[in-house]
Amino acid sequence: MQKNNIFPYFQPIISITSGKIAGYEALARLYDDQGNIISAGAIFSCQDTPIEQLMDLDREVRWMALQKFAQLEDKSCYLTINISAAWIDHINNTSDLPTLEMLDKLQIDRSQIIIEITEGIANIDKLKAVVKTYRQHGLKVAIDDYGSGYSQLSRVIDLNPDIIKIDMNLFQLAVKGGIASDAVQLLSRFSKRLGCQIVCEGVEKMNQFLFGLECGAQYMQGFLFSEAQEKFQDPDRYKQHVTSLRAKFLSKKINSEQKKITRFQTIETLSYQLKEALQDDFNLNELSTLGFEEQGIFKFYLCNSEGTQISADFNFQNNSWFTDSKKIGLNWSWRPYFYQSVALYKCGIDNKVIISESYRDYDSGLLCKTLSLPLDKERILMMDIKNEE
Repeated sequence: MQKNNIFPYFQPIISITSGKIAGYEALARLYDDQGNIISAGAIFSCQDTPIEQLMDLDREVRWMALQKFAQLEDKSCYLTINISAAWIDHINNTSDLPTLEMLDKLQIDRSQIIIEITEGIANIDKLKAVVKTYRQHGLKVAIDDYGSGYSQLSRVIDLNPDIIKIDMNLFQLAVKGGIASDAVQLLSRFSKRLGCQIVCEGVEKMNQFLFGLECGAQYMQGFLFSEAQEKFQDPDRYKQHVTSLRAKFLSKKINSEQKKITRFQTIETLSYQLKEALQDDFNLNELSTLGFEEQGIFKFYLCNSEGTQISADFNFQNNSWFTDSKKIGLNWSWRPYFYQSVALYKCGIDNKVIISESYRDYDSGLLCKTLSLPLDKERILMMDIKNEE
């Protein structure tokens, strides 16, 4: 394959907040034997081609992409350039990088360029040195395929990137729910704690876009908007589309939150009724008529002010209560919903229900939450409720 048969195409990256094209990812393309334009990925992943030749080819495509980008009138737009982590080991001088030389020749504002570190084994010290050099010269750094292969937590911690791109295959799998969905949500939360911007790749359908919003992504990229193209596009081309999608998301979430609020209000009322019943001797059969099962409440128990469980688990199942004493004496003081309830009580707020984050109950396997409510200065009521999956 001749070098001049490879050329750059540009896929837009859409800002969720503005609806505009915020930037582009430069992607290598070539003509196949039938004259069709296809990805050049197969060439760069070929094990038989010397890595020095691949690096030269990559730099040639990068130079062509930067030449085109230099002509773009919209100076608020950025360009993402992919660099394989595996190639970093073959750089002799981490302070003298070819991309920086290209930017100088073309007089491109370095704040418009993002270096996207793709997958591959690399010497982490050399990789950190290269990233440091890019940052010293005003470039931002992104990690591609986060959650897959070598783009894992350790690399994120070492490089502290400005942008994280969620692995496309993981993202598309996560949309279907299950463990992959939980994993992407956790990766997203971790990224936000680091102050990284999140880009979701491979967004092809509306439900994938909505899930990306659920994850807190600031940017989207994929065929839902545009495949990679030869030319740059009007910055506002997809603004109306994004506005419509955001409106669908908002409507869906408001409706969902209304249902959650209504349910919580009912559960909160039940917790106050249970609190009152527990002030004296109580009858489990009478409590079962209050509607616990209908609201997904399947267990309650009592802890003392130090977090030690002082009662059996009172489990509700099949319209009847039964007790389980195995956990008496265990301590739950380290759980946030416990110490938050104690702190509120000490602040004079003795009738507020605290609700935990969702978790998977070890015993039942149910996705659930725990509610806590002080009974008095010595006892805390805990209630486990099924989550609405």
